[in-house]
Amino acid sequence: MANCLVVAGSRAGEERVASVLVLGHTRADVNRTVRKALDVRKCSFMSMDDAVARTGMEYGGITPVGLPGDWPVLVDARVLEREAVVIGSGVRRSKLRLPGAATADLPGVQVVDGLAVEV
Repeated sequence: MANCLVVAGSRAGEERVASVLVLGHTRADVNRTVRKALDVRKCSFMSMDDAVARTGMEYGGITPVGLPGDWPVLVDARVLEREAVVIGSGVRRSKLRLPGAATADLPGVQVVDGLAVEV
């Protein structure tokens, strides 16, 4: 299982938004690694209402597939090591299963070492 999260931050008045894909048993390192990857002073998870409105997907089903084209998709390097991962499909009632390495081929992907920490 891999979780797709939506984060936002700003720099010089410019909003920077990204999705983050991490393994289900890990936690995105938002305050350090994600913030650094977005080059923002502070970032946080986007509110549920904003994430749903801006992705056009259901909460609990947000996926890195089909996000706005200008959003980077930050993928923890450990996701690529998995034989298969299960991700959202855009709706809660279904999921997508794909090889972990295939996540690197999704549009806008940036693979980041240490994007998540063990919980």
